[in-house]
Amino acid sequence: MGYLSWFISHANKHQKILDRLNKKSDDEVIAYFRWKNLSQTDVDFCPLFKDAKKCHNMEDLNCYLCACPNFRFDDNAKRDKSHCAIDSKDGAKLAYQGVVHQDCSGCIVPHRESYIKKHFDRDWKKMMKQCHEG
Repeated sequence: MGYLSWFISHANKHQKILDRLNKKSDDEVIAYFRWKNLSQTDVDFCPLFKDAKKCHNMEDLNCYLCACPNFRFDDNAKRDKSHCAIDSKDGAKLAYQGVVHQDCSGCIVPHRESYIKKHFDRDWKKMMKQCHEG
């Protein structure tokens, strides 16, 4: 699965949850996406939930921005398929079979509720609109 396929699939899963939460306040929506809750209520949201695992080792992980608005990808690129727009000091590059991918596993920026509240929109695709470069 390429980045764009994942992006579209994830946007649809995200929207289904938001449709259910349409009468909740923004703060309630953000709270709903806390790992402790979401991993129990929406197991299919993330493949890691089935094994009760987190993608980032942090106490207050929030999954609203499962992908980061600073992540950039281009499935059609020959070599550099993805990178970080803010060049986070906690990010890294992974090279695999001559292709370079951004490794965000060390970065927790988009999983903090303060960051989510600062950039919040109920339309996940709108928040992520700059991610796709292809």
